[in-house]
Amino acid sequence: MLQRSKNLSVAAACAGMDEKTARKYRDLGKLPSEVKVEHSWRTRPDPFRDVWGEVKKKLENNPGLEAMTLFAYLQREYPGRYSDGMLRTLQRRIKRWRALEGPSKEVFFPQEHYPGELCQSDFTHLSSLGITLAGRPFKHLLYHFVLTYSNWETGSVCYSESFESLSEGMQNALWELGAVPQDHRTDRLTVAVNKTTNPEEFTARYRALLKHYELNGRKIQAGKPNENGDVEQRHYRFKRALDQALILRGSRDFESVREYGAFLKQLFGQLNRGRRERFQEELEVLHSLPERRLESCKRLRVKVGPSSTIRVNHNVYSVNSRLIGERVDIRLYIDHLEVWYAQRRVEKIPRLRGESRHRINYRHVIDWLVRKPGAFENYRYRQDLFPSTHFRLAYDLLKKTAPSRFHKEYLKILHLAARESESLVESAIRHLLEAGEPVSYEAVAQLVKAGNPDQRTAVQDVLIPAVDLGLYDRLLHQEVRP
Repeated sequence: MLQRSKNLSVAAACAGMDEKTARKYRDLGKLPSEVKVEHSWRTRPDPFRDVWGEVKKKLENNPGLEAMTLFAYLQREYPGRYSDGMLRTLQRRIKRWRALEGPSKEVFFPQEHYPGELCQSDFTHLSSLGITLAGRPFKHLLYHFVLTYSNWETGSVCYSESFESLSEGMQNALWELGAVPQDHRTDRLTVAVNKTTNPEEFTARYRALLKHYELNGRKIQAGKPNENGDVEQRHYRFKRALDQALILRGSRDFESVREYGAFLKQLFGQLNRGRRERFQEELEVLHSLPERRLESCKRLRVKVGPSSTIRVNHNVYSVNSRLIGERVDIRLYIDHLEVWYAQRRVEKIPRLRGESRHRINYRHVIDWLVRKPGAFENYRYRQDLFPSTHFRLAYDLLKKTAPSRFHKEYLKILHLAARESESLVESAIRHLLEAGEPVSYEAVAQLVKAGNPDQRTAVQDVLIPAVDLGLYDRLLHQEVRP
């Protein structure tokens, strides 16, 4: 600046410094950064000088010790010597020791990725995003699949880290991709990776899945999630993108899993548009898909108990009482299970989440329950025999109005729902409750026989009188009295 302006005062003003300061640097012939003295002296005595040897020894023996723990130790050993405000001084001292004398830290080595060589997958929870279905919280996971070279990604909604979720999610990804990479890496999922004591590296079902698609299986080391770093990083970025997309949508509520899945698919498509060039490089070297998909279910064979129920994965499901004593084949899928008997599917039941739960269909047991009404009061799964709130209201009302025969009356109404139509029976119950009429089997059966009770309900006109706006004027002009 001084060379261009040839005027010291102008150059100093342009540099934002005093003219005397500018003259000093001109005479020295050095820049301000060249004459700056490195601050290497203490402004106050080191309060930990006398105990640093003790602290250092503990750090050398246990490098994982935190400054807060050591500071609490010093306060106990030397009461009144160290106030809480000195903690930051100890933290800085320990930080310098770790950087200059402490143990070496783990080094992460960046890896070269090659087209079509590796894909990674993992499960991640999405419940924290506050997504709801028809207003109810939707607890779920995402099976996340990523090509490490192009970062092309896709995913499927699932409910647990089961083999069915892994198989369904991976096959959905491969068929959407339209080709198969060389290797597949996952973390140490118990449904895919055996324990170290097992001679086989992978479980039999996972090996069969890999063989079907001609994939080489890889797994990360225990406690080393960074080895699956590409998909782990995509977890974070995808959740952030999904959160932003939900904000733009204006709602986190969806009518069904199908609508939510379509929303996720659209988001994946938007994210993948920026990866087309590298993705095309991958497509050129990927190998082709097999002729068909592999069945994504777990097969079981169970016996139907005397209570007309089966036990599958620690949960109880009802089946038709005709199957009592028979052995049936179960095909357990990600969101439902199928009951097969004599090479024929006889039931398709939504799958329960978790353990020690039950799903009883009253149609399976009602024929015999009406013959044994005394069993209803203490039936273990009685709550499942109220198809809706109106059925429960009818039961409670019968209990008050007909205490000697309310079980029989309610079971006959439930039997009618199984024979005729649950919706018609519910409409009849609703009509009787709204009209204030007694609820009984005869009354419900009569309404069901006559047709839809809701269509015969007279529509009442609601009259709202006009509001005199002058009342507000008189109120405003009314004298306010204390």
